[in-house]
Amino acid sequence: MISKAATVKAYLASLPEERRAAMSQVREVILKNLDPEFEEGMQYGMIGYFVPHSIYPPGYHCDPSKPLSFAGLASQKNHLSLYLMCIYSDAKQQAWFRKEWAKTGKKLDMGKSCIRFKKVEDLALPVIAKAIARVPARKYLKTYEAILQVLGEKRKRR
Repeated sequence: MISKAATVKAYLASLPEERRAAMSQVREVILKNLDPEFEEGMQYGMIGYFVPHSIYPPGYHCDPSKPLSFAGLASQKNHLSLYLMCIYSDAKQQAWFRKEWAKTGKKLDMGKSCIRFKKVEDLALPVIAKAIARVPARKYLKTYEAILQVLGEKRKRR
C-alpha cells in the first residue's frame, strides 16, 4: 500500500499499533547499521533509505530526479516488507545473505529484493543488521555503476 505520508514519523503514526511496533524495531536495526552517507526519508510511498543527490548527483538512472534507493520498509496489505537493494544488485551479497539466514533456522520469504514478514519475530534481525552494515554507500555506488556499465554495453550490442 502506497502511503501519502510526507514524513517517516507521519507514516509510522498512520499504522496500526502492532505494525508500527514491528516496523519501528526493523527501522531501529537499519538505522543502527546504516552508513551515515545514506539518508532516511519517504520514497515511493514507504520509508526509504537512499544515497542522496549530495553524494550521488546522477540519482536513480530511471528517474534522475530521485535519489538512488538502497533499502525500503513498507506496510503492505497482507504483510510487512523490507526491500534490500544491496542484496538484489549483488549476487555475492545475496548468496551470503541466504546462507546466513539459513543458519538461523527461520523461514525466508523473499523475492528479488523484498523480504516479506508478518511479525518482527519472523526476521533474522542480526542477519539484516550485518547485510546493511556490509554495504556502505561508496561500495553500493561501485556496484550500481558497474551494473549500469554492463547494461550500457548490452544496449550497444543491440
